[in-house]
Amino acid sequence: MGGFNNMKRRLLMATIGTFKKDGAGYSGRIETLTLSANITFEPVEKKAGSAPDFRVFHQTNGFSTEIGAAWKKTAKEGGAEYLSVSIDDPSFAERINCRLVKTGSEQGHTLFWERPRPQNGK
Repeated sequence: MGGFNNMKRRLLMATIGTFKKDGAGYSGRIETLTLSANITFEPVEKKAGSAPDFRVFHQTNGFSTEIGAAWKKTAKEGGAEYLSVSIDDPSFAERINCRLVKTGSEQGHTLFWERPRPQNGK
C-alpha cells in the first residue's frame, strides 16, 4: 500500500492555463475553479541580471493590470527552456509560482502551477 505516503513526497503540479506564442510574448487564459482570466506575457528590457524577462498582465475590457513577472530558465535535465512565473492577486492567500512550458503544437505552451512542498519535506 503506502501509495498516499509516496504521493505526499512528490511535487504536485496542475495545469492552470494554455498560451500561444504572440510575437515576442505570449497570450492565453488561466482557468481554475475560482479564476478565469485572459493573460499576456509582455517582454521587458532587463536592467539587471535578476530583473524579469517578462511582465504578466491580466487583460479585461480594454484594461491591463500587472499581476506578475516571469524569468527565462533552462531545465537541468534535457536543457529545455521555460519561463519561471510568479503571479499575485489580492484574492490569493499568497503569490503562486508556475512554469510556462512549450507543449504540443509549435506555438502551444502550458502553464503549470506547483504546490509548494511542506517545510518538513513530507
